[in-house]
Parts: sequence; C-alpha cells; structure tokens
Amino acid sequence: MKKSVALMMLLSFLLVSLVGCATESYVKQQITPLADRINKLEATSATQDSVNSVKQQTDNLANRISKVEADVEKAKSDAAEALQIAKDYRNKSEAAAERAENAAKKAEKAFELHQRK
Repeated sequence: MKKSVALMMLLSFLLVSLVGCATESYVKQQITPLADRINKLEATSATQDSVNSVKQQTDNLANRISKVEADVEKAKSDAAEALQIAKDYRNKSEAAAERAENAAKKAEKAFELHQRK
C-alpha cells in the first residue's frame, strides 16, 4: 500500500506539474487578443480626449466671440450716443454763432447810427 500511495503521489505530482504550467507560447496566445483590445481602447480614448479638447476649445472660442460681439454692440451704442451728442453741440454752436452774428450786425448798425448823429 505504501508503494501504491507513493506511486499515486508521484503520478499526481507529474500530472499537476505537466498540466499546471503554462508555456510561453500559450501565455502569448492568451495575452495577444487582450493587448490588441487594450491598444484599440487606448487609441479610442486618445481620440475621444482629442475630440473633447477640440469641443472645449470651440466652446471657449464661442464664449469669446459672444463677448466680443457684446463689446462691439456696446461700442456701436456708445458711438451712436457720441454722434448724437456731437450733433447736439454742433446745432447749439451754430445757433450761438448765428446769434453772435446777429448781435454783431445789430452792433454794427447801432455804431453806424451813432456815427451819423
């Protein structure tokens, strides 16, 4: 019985050592599809990161454009207001010049009348 137990243990050990070990080619065969899949996922992830980066930059540019457009509208409004103020002052200055001219004419006539007396 000791011989049969020893023989059984030896056979079990041989069976485990032959079956339990993986060869290098078996490991490569099992890992290659996983490595390929991981590489594809990394490439997809990098592409997605690039797309997200472009989207973020596009959003940032859209925000900047909106701000610039708002600034342009404000500048147009300010320019229109300044133009109206300038027109008002021009009209006032023309009216003042006309009054001054009329006053000068009156003064000239008064001077002539005073000279004739």
